[in-house]
Amino acid sequence: MSAEQNIETTKKGYSAYSAGDAETAMSFLDDDIEWITPGNSAISGTLHGKAEVGAMWMKLAEKSFTTTAERFLGDDEVVVVLTRVTAGGESADEADVLTFRDGKVVKVQSAGDTAMLERVFGTK
Repeated sequence: MSAEQNIETTKKGYSAYSAGDAETAMSFLDDDIEWITPGNSAISGTLHGKAEVGAMWMKLAEKSFTTTAERFLGDDEVVVVLTRVTAGGESADEADVLTFRDGKVVKVQSAGDTAMLERVFGTK
């Protein structure tokens, strides 16, 4: 897939997630997705597979988590999303790095405000 196709897939996924359509958003992820959230918050760590990611999304929903994508940058199999996240009444900028293989997201790694995540979700 081209960088442009991967960006379009990413836009569709973020749009679906923002609309509360987790099923459609999840459809863009590979079954063996690896999802990495940095820091020491209760949602930090490395998740494997859609079931673990879905469980984390449920935790995000408990704190009224939103993500507002502001920019999409792509290069081959990697798409970077510059986004504004809000949870528990706090907001911060974040960069999500999505790695694609055969049209599906196989890895998501976020770089954001880990201190905010700890305040909102608690620590491990």
